Amino acid sequence: MSEDPQAREELSARIEQRRSAVATFLRGARPRRNRLANISIVGSALAALVTVGPAVGGTRFTSSVQGIFSLADDSIVWRVLCLAAVLLSLAAALSTNLANSHAVAAQVSAAEACNAELDGLDAALAFGHLSTDDAVALYRQYVAKVSFIDDAPRR
Repeated sequence: MSEDPQAREELSARIEQRRSAVATFLRGARPRRNRLANISIVGSALAALVTVGPAVGGTRFTSSVQGIFSLADDSIVWRVLCLAAVLLSLAAALSTNLANSHAVAAQVSAAEACNAELDGLDAALAFGHLSTDDAVALYRQYVAKVSFIDDAPRR
């Protein structure tokens, strides 16, 4: 590739296009990663919380809850707490497995790193600190890390 300004501009445009695609990906993936992590953490904590009462207090705990809510039978307390623990544990397990199976955290980290590398590459290219051939090689190396992100449509 030659060192003509048009080639540098074309590469700079490609870098900007890829950075736009990465930014679009991150706008969706970061909240998803955070949401899945929060569901897992909160679900696990709440599942533990609903089981601690019967585990520590035993029949006294369930009888007290039965009296507070005017329930006909203390077995209702056990069933509701067990069902709540199962549902919360299920939500925590599903969110953890969804995050892990889709490698959301790893993809977000790779996209953030690629975005920073492309920013540095664009600056080095703009200020002439890098030949076009070297910049193309680095561009290919950086975008290979985020092959899971589709290109943004060209303007």
